[in-house]
Amino acid sequence: MRCLEWRVMREAGFTEQRIPPALDGGRITSRPFLKKILFCIFGGHVIFLVPTKIDLKKKKKKKGNHMGDARDWDEDGYRRSILSERELQCRTVFRTAFAPNNPRNDDVLVVASSDGSVAPYDLSSSSALHLNKIRGQQSLLDIPVAEPMCCLNAHKGPAYDVKFYGDGDDSLLLSCGDDGRICGWRWNDISISDESMPMQGIHLESVLELVNPQHQGPWDALSPIPETNAIAVNKQEGSIFSATGDGCAYCWDVETSKRTMTFRGHSAYLHCVVARKSSNQIITGSEDGTARIWDCRSGQCVKVIHPQKGCKLTDSYSYVSCVAVDKYERWLVCGSGRNVSVWSLPACELILSFENKSSVQDVLINDNQILVVGAEPVLTRMHINGEDFSKIQCAPPSAFSVSLHPSGVTAVGGYGGLVDIVSEFGSHLCTFRCSCS
Repeated sequence: MRCLEWRVMREAGFTEQRIPPALDGGRITSRPFLKKILFCIFGGHVIFLVPTKIDLKKKKKKKGNHMGDARDWDEDGYRRSILSERELQCRTVFRTAFAPNNPRNDDVLVVASSDGSVAPYDLSSSSALHLNKIRGQQSLLDIPVAEPMCCLNAHKGPAYDVKFYGDGDDSLLLSCGDDGRICGWRWNDISISDESMPMQGIHLESVLELVNPQHQGPWDALSPIPETNAIAVNKQEGSIFSATGDGCAYCWDVETSKRTMTFRGHSAYLHCVVARKSSNQIITGSEDGTARIWDCRSGQCVKVIHPQKGCKLTDSYSYVSCVAVDKYERWLVCGSGRNVSVWSLPACELILSFENKSSVQDVLINDNQILVVGAEPVLTRMHINGEDFSKIQCAPPSAFSVSLHPSGVTAVGGYGGLVDIVSEFGSHLCTFRCSCS
């Protein structure tokens, strides 16, 4: 042990003839400590700088070199930059939606993010952010940040879904979030170019605001406002439907902003809802592992669907994370765990089911194709009979949203605040990271 102690001392500049003094001896005999000692605080650590003669010579030779000079160090700025970088990397895109198809905003994509913001992005300008291909070895931090047309501070907490009510100039942009509110803005007020409009963090007054009801408990105590996880619209009936965290779905009248119907029957909170306009029905998916078809006239459940039925892989804890219907409303696709099931709505029968490699988080039907995204950076295109068309590598490590433009262009959004725009042929048109504060 004593040899080890002397070895450490020798490396520090001491010898057996120059025994270091006691800490409380009051004198210093070691010449290395006669020099000026500088120290700085870097990232919470104290760093001592002991300049030597060699260092001083180098400093004279290289004038203007500030490497190692901590006198101008901005600790607060460093912390802010690290925090901003972490927030940007941890932002999640929960939903994307293409704006109504008209010449003025043909290439506008609206994004709902985990910071509660709702922001439209002009894809025609974002095409300058083109990346040739997303490769596994490419760092996600290298993906450029896109500036939105504007940024709405929509919700206190994450914004989970966005939808458009109507297709014309009088259409409304709807969003829902963790605060249990559905907010609506006139799309014309947002899409009209105005140089005086600030780019980020604006508070544009909403023309529609719907709040989920609170439930009364013992001693007249009120429950928290349940979150709204998804919304669906039926313009023909003038209705908005919400899937909420209290296990209920609600029907809202757009003109009066009043709740007209409550759909009760699920035993756990709801993940998703889709409207079946031709039959005046809605279909909900829940954490209880079932999907239910509801009659909007009576508010009664007409059919209970078990997506795990007939699946080869049965998860220990199943839930219905997403549902989708085709434009003719004859087919229903349910995502439950890693399983995808296809149902015939007229017959209410299971047609087929197949397994995905990861948990399914969003599905979409385009003609005879099913688009699937989940907890992996892959967009899967398959035929409605279950045969794979293609698997396209995407930027988000975990994708939560897939949306389709009438031209066939697909938008995939997910973790990291990343959005990947994919053509109908599978090539990447542009990839960008959302930025809104």
